[in-house]
Amino acid sequence: MPRSPDITVAAVTQTADRFLVVEERINRRLVFNQPAGHVERGESVLSAVVREVREETAWRFVPESLLGIYLWRNPVSGRATLRFAFVGAVVDHDPAQPLDRGIVRTHWLSQPQLEERHGQLRSPLVMRCIEDYRRGGFTSLAAVSAIGFENAAAVAPTAVL
Repeated sequence: MPRSPDITVAAVTQTADRFLVVEERINRRLVFNQPAGHVERGESVLSAVVREVREETAWRFVPESLLGIYLWRNPVSGRATLRFAFVGAVVDHDPAQPLDRGIVRTHWLSQPQLEERHGQLRSPLVMRCIEDYRRGGFTSLAAVSAIGFENAAAVAPTAVL
């Protein structure tokens, strides 16, 4: 079991009371998640979230604020994930762009529609991020602008599940 958590990013964006989510195949199971993924070595958390949203949805994500930092341990695998979640807007959609491997399609779903899919959510972090988004109180991007792969695990989480 790894001692360090996987460092990931996620994007929360809303249009007309619907949130952008991806439907992805994980271990032969279809699940729903925010556009999200791992921070690559040498990459900042901000550049990682922009890249991941583009790869998974064909939208360009413009981060506006930090939603939160979440530490979660998968009860089945025991793997820990440290997720940096960002709020922002999407622009410049490219419908011809192929989506990242494993992504089946993108959806714009309301909070009730996501709640109906509770058993199909990739992790509890999906709804936790939506709930925190609804509560507001975001943090300036300046708080995480210098955080990258090498130093992300040193950041104390603001929310732990």
